[in-house]
Amino acid sequence: MASTIHCDIVSAEAEIFSGVAAMVIVPGEEGDLGIAPRHAPLLTRLRPGQVRVILPDGEEEFYYISGGLLEIQPHVVSVLSDTAQRAGDLDEAAALKAKEEAERAISDRSAGMEVAQAQAQLAQAMAQLAALERFRKQIKR
Repeated sequence: MASTIHCDIVSAEAEIFSGVAAMVIVPGEEGDLGIAPRHAPLLTRLRPGQVRVILPDGEEEFYYISGGLLEIQPHVVSVLSDTAQRAGDLDEAAALKAKEEAERAISDRSAGMEVAQAQAQLAQAMAQLAALERFRKQIKR
């Protein structure tokens, strides 16, 4: 029985990660999904959030995705997203600014931004901040 699964994390611009993992945790629309080797095939949508890749040696890598699709085959898991970044590459100041703008647009309905658009922007900013916080905690270990 294989103890690893191949993982690809791909954005519209580039391949962000390609390698073997012991486990991959992704933000599914209905909740987080843990994918271990030999997982049953699955195709589902993802919400903005953090992808955790647990490497065979136990180390963890963190990535932010803006949502997208997840495809699982018995030996390969593919995360496809419009935007994907390593958590360490996220811009905290930009995420905080986007969060504040979205919160302001949601509370001030006369602003130019649609409520649904503001809610999506808020979800993405919060996901970026959560991924960055988790990454920082991992570094402190």
